[in-house]
Amino acid sequence: MPTIYYIRHGETQWNADGRLQGTKDVPLNDLGRRQAAAAGRILAGLLTRDGRSAAALAFVASPLGRARATMELVRGALKLPPAEYATDARLREIAYGQWEGSTLPEMQAQDPVFFARRQADKWSVAAPGGESYAEVQARVTGWYEQVTVDTVAVAHGGTARALMVALGFETPASAADLAIAQGAVYVFGDGGLTKYG
Repeated sequence: MPTIYYIRHGETQWNADGRLQGTKDVPLNDLGRRQAAAAGRILAGLLTRDGRSAAALAFVASPLGRARATMELVRGALKLPPAEYATDARLREIAYGQWEGSTLPEMQAQDPVFFARRQADKWSVAAPGGESYAEVQARVTGWYEQVTVDTVAVAHGGTARALMVALGFETPASAADLAIAQGAVYVFGDGGLTKYG
């Protein structure tokens, strides 16, 4: 089982405002840039502790700008050329369709009956025009099955939850509302799942 060093992108203003971003390209804010650099320093410390070379790892990010900016700050903290990494669309955030840009109270006001149905089964019920976590889990599983070497992945909260379920670390019920920290490193490996930061 390859080790995955997983980092969620740093904060954006929409994160701070409680707005669903999904596939929208919202840039990192100042705190988000600091969180990304901090995650890079945490990763550097883990690699030093384990006698690993950052240059020997694969690096892949979601194609969304907030993930790419985070990756470039992480690579800078590792003293690697910032732009030398791959992107993979299977790591992009869950699509929230018509709900993108909205807050939870706004979504609830638009359609309280549907909102309640999704709240009761977030894994299987997609936002209007969006995708379900089950669909995200399928695409993240497809990505993971092609990973052959230890990899640094920078992506999103939704894809982190999907990977946790795909690898058996969480259930759909436990993962659906699980907070995924920014400025932290999640290590998926043979020994389980460990969060640093």
